[in-house]
Parts: sequence; structure tokens; C-alpha cells
Amino acid sequence: MADGSSGSTGDGRLRRLARELAKFGAVGGAGLLVNLGVFNLVRHLTDLQVVRASVIATVVAIAFNYVGFRYFTYRDRDKGGRTKEMTLFLLFSVVGLVIENGLLFLATYGFGWDSPLQSNVFKFIGIGVATLFRFWSYRTWVFKAMPLRGAGEPREAADSAAAAAAAKQRVG
Repeated sequence: MADGSSGSTGDGRLRRLARELAKFGAVGGAGLLVNLGVFNLVRHLTDLQVVRASVIATVVAIAFNYVGFRYFTYRDRDKGGRTKEMTLFLLFSVVGLVIENGLLFLATYGFGWDSPLQSNVFKFIGIGVATLFRFWSYRTWVFKAMPLRGAGEPREAADSAAAAAAAKQRVG
């Protein structure tokens, strides 16, 4: 630790995580505006029930967010297997949709809180809870990190050292 190498590795990981959180937050913030904007527009222009309007808004935001996550937040991540990536993204997005709109459903139909202000508050809370789940699932399962360059080197160096030691024993 005197050379600071293990501390700098932790610092590098922390900086990468902070950058990832900032990018995720930027895309998510824009997606939040899309979600709430579409939600209120649909509620204002149609006679759809609140949760149906919310589901439509969530689906529009999911499409918007995929583009932002793939081409901005996680553009450096593995791009192989787009079908699998899209399938996992949609699966976890649907779970987030259920979390988000489940809270709105509970507030609206369980407690009768259905004024425009109350609907927006519970939509916002639902988005927040679902966002925690989405961040974890997207970074863990959907947009997997590429192996770091040189990550295999310590193992290769150890294998080379072991092979050299074995050869030395045979000669000696």
C-alpha cells in the first residue's frame, strides 16, 4: 500500500462508477421528462384512466432510454449479442414498468389518490423506485462491462512463472 497501487485501483473504480452514475442520471433525467411529459399529455388529451396513460408514457420512455443507454451511457460496453441485450433490456424494463405503475395503481385505486398532483407525485415516486432496480439490472445483466485491458496478465504471468519453475526443476 506504500506505493499507493491498491488505493489508486479503488479510486479508478470509484471514478468510473461516478461517471457511469452521471451518464445514467443524464439519460434517466431526460427519460423522466419524456415519461412525465407524455403521461400528462395523454391524460390531458384523452379520457384514458390514469394507469393506462402511465403505461403508455413508460413505454415511450423505455424506448427513449434504450437509445440513450446504448449510445451514450454504455457505449463502451460489449456490443455483441444485440438480440440478447434487447431481450434482457425489455425484460428488466417490464419489471420496472410493473414497479413504477404498481405504485401508481396502489395510490390511485387502493387509496383513492387520483388528483393530477397526486398522480404525478406517485408516478414520480414509482419512477424513482423502478430506477434503482433498473440501474442495478441494466449494468449487471444488460450492458455488461468489457474485460479490462490487461486483466488476464496477472494470471498469464503466474502461469509463465510456474512453467519456468517447472522447467528449471526438470533441468536441475
